[in-house]
Amino acid sequence: MAGTISDVKKLDYDIYKYSSYSSSYLPENIREDNPSNQTSRWSSNTNTPPQYLILKLDRPAIVTKIKFGKYEKTHVCNLRKFKILGGLEEERMVLLFEGGLRNDAVPETFNLKHRTNSGELLPIKFIQIVPLLSWGPSFNFCIWYVELLGIEDSMFILSNLRKYNMLREVEIVRLFLKHCRQQGYVNSFSALQEETGVKLEDEKMTELHEMLVNRGDFKKTEEMLLEFIENGLMDNYLERQEYKPQWSLQLTPENEPRPGRRGGHQLIIDPMTSTIYLYGGWDGNEDLSDLWSYDVKTNRWTLIHERSELLDGPTPRACHKMVYDTRNSQIFMLGRYLDSASRTEENINSDFYLYNTITKTWFLICNDTSQVSGPQLVFDHQMCIDVDKQTIYVFGGRILEPRNEEETTGQYRYSGLFSYHISTNTWTHILVDCEHPTASSPYVQSIRSRVTHSMLFHHKHRKLYIFGGQRGKDYMTDFLIYDVNTNELSNMTPENNNTDTKNVPQSGFTQRATIDCEKDEIYVLTSLSKEKERRDLNINSFWLFSLSKKEWCCVYKSEHSNGENCYQKSQNTCHEPCPRYAHQIVYDSTNQVHFLFGGNPGTNSNVRLDDFWVLRLEKPNRGNILRYCKYLLRKQEYEEITKNDPLSAILYLQTKLYDIIDHSDPVQLKEFHKLASLLFKSDTVDGETEPTSLLTCPVGGTTGSGSAPVGGGNKHKQQRADDDGHKEEENLAKVMRVESPKSVEEADTSSISSMSSSDCSNSQTQPPPGTTAVPTTGTEKAEGDAPETVSSGTLKTGLGSRELVEGGRSGTNVNATPSTSRSAGIARNRAVDQQFEMKIRRCLLFNKLVDLMPESLCQPKKNISDFVLL
Repeated sequence: MAGTISDVKKLDYDIYKYSSYSSSYLPENIREDNPSNQTSRWSSNTNTPPQYLILKLDRPAIVTKIKFGKYEKTHVCNLRKFKILGGLEEERMVLLFEGGLRNDAVPETFNLKHRTNSGELLPIKFIQIVPLLSWGPSFNFCIWYVELLGIEDSMFILSNLRKYNMLREVEIVRLFLKHCRQQGYVNSFSALQEETGVKLEDEKMTELHEMLVNRGDFKKTEEMLLEFIENGLMDNYLERQEYKPQWSLQLTPENEPRPGRRGGHQLIIDPMTSTIYLYGGWDGNEDLSDLWSYDVKTNRWTLIHERSELLDGPTPRACHKMVYDTRNSQIFMLGRYLDSASRTEENINSDFYLYNTITKTWFLICNDTSQVSGPQLVFDHQMCIDVDKQTIYVFGGRILEPRNEEETTGQYRYSGLFSYHISTNTWTHILVDCEHPTASSPYVQSIRSRVTHSMLFHHKHRKLYIFGGQRGKDYMTDFLIYDVNTNELSNMTPENNNTDTKNVPQSGFTQRATIDCEKDEIYVLTSLSKEKERRDLNINSFWLFSLSKKEWCCVYKSEHSNGENCYQKSQNTCHEPCPRYAHQIVYDSTNQVHFLFGGNPGTNSNVRLDDFWVLRLEKPNRGNILRYCKYLLRKQEYEEITKNDPLSAILYLQTKLYDIIDHSDPVQLKEFHKLASLLFKSDTVDGETEPTSLLTCPVGGTTGSGSAPVGGGNKHKQQRADDDGHKEEENLAKVMRVESPKSVEEADTSSISSMSSSDCSNSQTQPPPGTTAVPTTGTEKAEGDAPETVSSGTLKTGLGSRELVEGGRSGTNVNATPSTSRSAGIARNRAVDQQFEMKIRRCLLFNKLVDLMPESLCQPKKNISDFVLL
C-alpha cells in the first residue's frame, strides 16, 4: 500500500479560525519561521480564556508531530503551558497533546497522539492550539511559528478513514447496546446485536452482569471475580495505583558493631547477595577510611576494615563515589574532597581504587587518572557502571585545584563526561565541559557540567539519565539523556514540566536518585539544601519519574521539624528521617526497598547522623483488591437482605461481613458499625413507618390508610443517605489499601435511573414472590386514579401495575373500599420502588467492578445520555 507511517513530511495548512489577535501580530504570521523578526508572530489581544488558533489541513492526514519555532531571545509571551486538540470536524476534537515550551530560543518538536485507543491510525483535518499560560503570567499569548508533520498520501489516508469510520460505527452500536441493557430493552438489545454482530463486551463480562444484576447470585459473582483476579485481569488497574510510602527505622541488635555518625560517605549494594557496602565519610571532626558491609537478610553490620589505608586501600576521604561490578564482585572508587589547606600540588591527585569483595583486598588501579586521559581530582560527581559492556561513566563534579590557582581565578572548574573501560584499562573523554578550552571547536561535543546532580544508567535502554544539580549559583532544571550506543546527547522535557512547578522536584535541594530498570521508574529523594539561606525549608519529598509516561509524580512530601530526637542514638519517636544533606541512599531492586544512612542535619557544624532507615513503596496487591470486591458485593447483598429479612441480615452481618473487616483497624470497625445501624432504620412514608428493623418488626402484618406513594422529602433523605454511603465506600477502599475506582455513579445514574419501575421487573429479572406478569391492553382505570394508557402487548407485573390497586391476579372487584385499595396500592408501589432501587444499585455496582478490569473487555464507559442535551 502507498504510504507508511515512516513517510512523514511537512503538511500544508490554513488559518481556519482564531479567538483574537493584537495589532499587526496576525495569526497568518505563524506560517513563516523568522526568529530574528520580533513582529513575526501571532499574539492574542488578551490572556483571558479561551484563546485559540484552529488550523485546517488541505486534506485529512495522520499528523504525528508539531514543531514550534521561537524568537531568537527569551520572551515573556512564550507559551509555558498549552494543549493541542484535533479531529475530522471542528466540533468534535480530541486531546492530542498537553505540555509547555521552554523559555529559550531553541525550537521544540512534540509527538502528537495519532492512534485511537484500539491502536488504529487517527486521521484529522483540524488542529486547535489552546494557550493556557505564558511565561509572564499577566502577558498575552504569542506563537512564533508552527509546523505540522505527518502523512497525507491519499490512498493511505482513504484506507485509514474507512477503518476509522468502521470503528466509530462499532462504538456507536456498543453505546446503544449498553443503553438497551441498562433500560431493560431486552428485545431491542437482542435484535441489534444479532443484526450488527457487534458484541457489547467480552463474554466473561456478560456472564458477570447476568449473575450480579439480573440474578443477584452474589456467591457466583464472588467466585467469578476471584477467577478474574487470579488470571491477572485487575493487574493493570493495580499498577496504575499510586505508591504508599512507609518509612521504618532499621534497628540492629544491641551490643553489635555498626557504623558511626558521618556524612559524605558512600553506599552501594550488591543486588545478587543483598549486601550493602559503606565506605568513609566525615564524622564532624575527621575523614574516615572504614569499610563496612550490611547483610539485608540477617540485619547485621560487619566491619571489614577499620583503616583501609593500612591494607593498601584508599586514604580517609569524603565526597567520593563508588560503583559495584556484579559480574566480577568488585567495587570501584574515585574522587574525594580536600579542604583548602590540603590542596597542594602533591596531594591533588585523582587516585582510582578497586576492592575485590571475594578476596577482601584493595588494588590501586591508577595514582592519578588525569595522567591517563581520565578526570582530574573531583568531588560531588556521579558514577554509573554498564556491567554488560564493562564500562564505568563519570560525569560532573567540581575540579579541585591548588589553593593558589583557585584564589587567582576566583572561578570553579567542572569536569565533563568520561568513560572507563575495565577490560582494557582505558579512559575516554566523551563530552567536555561547556567552558573547557576545546568546547568552542565544532568537532568537540560539550555539556554543561554541574555538582550535586543525579546520574543513572538504564541497562535496557542503554542510556544515561542526568538531571538536577547546581553550577555556581545556577540551579539546573534540565533532564539530559545520553545514548551510550549512539553517543547522542538529548534534552528531554517531561510531559508535566513547565506546567506546574509543584509537579516537579524543586531545584536547589539535595537529591539522591535510584532507578528500577524493570519498572522504568526513577526515584528521587529531595531533602535539605546545602545552601544556608535555604535551610529553613525542612522538607523531605520523594518523587517518581515514569520513563514510559515521561511524567513526574510526588509520592509524598512532609515538613519535618528538626529536633534533638533526630540526633540521638534512640530515634523511635521519629516516623521518618529528618531533612539532611551529605546522606546516601541505595535501592535493593530484588526486594524493592530503599536504604538510607547518615548525613548532616545542617544545624550544627559538628553534628552528623548514624540513623539507618528503610523505605518501602507499596501498592495494593491482588489480595487487597479481592477483599475490596468482596466488601462491595457483601455490602450490597446485606443491604438487600435487611429490606426483607432482618433476622437473616443479622446472621449475615456476623459472618460474611464480619470476616471481610479488619477489626483491629478503627476506621474499618467504624464502617462495620455503620452497616449494623441499617438494621435499626425504618422507611417512612408520609408519617407512617414501614417496620424493617428488628425493634419495630411486628409478628403480624400492618394496615394503614390515607398513605401516599413514596416521594417528596423521603427521596431527598434517601439521596443524602446514598451520598454518605458512597463516601464511606471510598474511605473504606483506602483503608483496604485500594483506591476506589473513579466513581461511576455520577456518570451512569442519569442513564440507569431513567428506567421505569416496570423495567426492573422485565423478563430479564424475575418478579418478586407472589406476583404475576399481567398482560394489559388499552386503558384501565382504578377508582381515584387518572387514566393511564398502556401500549398493546406490554407486560406489567402485579406490583408494577399502578392501575390495578388490588386483586390483579384474582380479578377482585375494582371498586373495593378506598382505604383497602390505597393500602394495597401503597404496598405494591413500595415493592416496585424497592425492586427498582435494587436494580439500579446492582447496575452501579457492576459498573464499579468492571472499571477495575481492562477496558478492552468491558462495555463503553460513556453513555448515550452523555451526548444528548435538551
